[in-house]
Amino acid sequence: MILDLGLQPLANRLLTAAELQTPEPRFPLRLAVCEACWMLQITDLVPPADLFSDYLYFSSFSDALLRHSADAVACHIRDFDLGPQHQVIEVASNDGYLLKNFVAAGIPCLGIEPAANIAKVATERGIPTLCRFFGRELAAELAASGQQADLILANNVFAHVPDTNGFVAGLSTLLRPGGRAVIEFPYGCDLVEHVEFDTIYHEHVFYFTLTALRPLMARHGLEVFDVKRLSIHGGSLRLFVARAGTHSVQPTVSLLLAEEQSKGVNSTTYYENFARRVLGIRADLLALLDRLQAEGRTVAAYGASAKGSTLLNFYGLDSTRIAFVVDRSTAKQGRYTPGTHLPIVAPDELVKRRPDYAVLLTWNFADEILAQQQAYRDAGGKFIVPVPAVRVV
Repeated sequence: MILDLGLQPLANRLLTAAELQTPEPRFPLRLAVCEACWMLQITDLVPPADLFSDYLYFSSFSDALLRHSADAVACHIRDFDLGPQHQVIEVASNDGYLLKNFVAAGIPCLGIEPAANIAKVATERGIPTLCRFFGRELAAELAASGQQADLILANNVFAHVPDTNGFVAGLSTLLRPGGRAVIEFPYGCDLVEHVEFDTIYHEHVFYFTLTALRPLMARHGLEVFDVKRLSIHGGSLRLFVARAGTHSVQPTVSLLLAEEQSKGVNSTTYYENFARRVLGIRADLLALLDRLQAEGRTVAAYGASAKGSTLLNFYGLDSTRIAFVVDRSTAKQGRYTPGTHLPIVAPDELVKRRPDYAVLLTWNFADEILAQQQAYRDAGGKFIVPVPAVRVV
């Protein structure tokens, strides 16, 4: 066991006012590492249907994510020489935030999105979207109907899937000969080294390293032929995967593997101090909030995110310390945070109510948010960034 975050509510199950009066289910949230394959993972699973069938995370509300996705699509079209004769499929396509770039370029695409409410929005925006969970069965159905892909995209979904073998088998089945799968996910080494404990919640079953993933891919006839480090989400990997032997393996793969080995990701020593460091930043933030409260300062929070839910509940930050949470997503406004029951309001409330400080729960988009909230900062408001170390900006 690496870290025990206690009993936690489902991080994206935002509550209505009526639901505040009903019992809220909580589940153990514990992180462990497998000493056979060195996969970081949570030990207590919640069925995907309970997590994703109705969902309130819409990717299009993040300007930084929209830019990141548009840039990635431009690179894929250029590097893979994609055109109208090719087929792109995205797994967990959300509201079409990424695939809209392929539609604009005239490249056929299909989104696969299990949340019915979000798939509906994507379809209304002109993005062909299939409302299903992805795995080996759906991949076989699509392949049998002639819908194999030249490019499969899977951004920030692989870590959510309990059945990793079924997911990778689905990729292998759905790829055309010579096709590529590009997978993005938060990087396990960045999680450990930057104390990103709030990335841990029930939707994130796994926290991948290249060391752990290569054998999994090989089991299904696939190989990682390229890898890129990304800064988004506090540090991510972009893996390029294809059927073994179809693309030249780039030096980036062996370089990252060597780097992971030198760090010791295949030993328990690498993970031993993680829990201690998490407890240290919790103590630092609580001490700061105690001091501010004693001084009569008011504190709010920015970002009704899943990572915010983990932090708020593990730290015990309810209405006695935090007045409210602001979020750009209109789907979240008017609801309440899981477990801590803080009201979620629009970002302009920061300027209207002028709390002295705001805890930046979505610290992974700090630059974007700090720029958007310049009026609040000009009025004297300050942000508290809680990870990887507590600081005031």
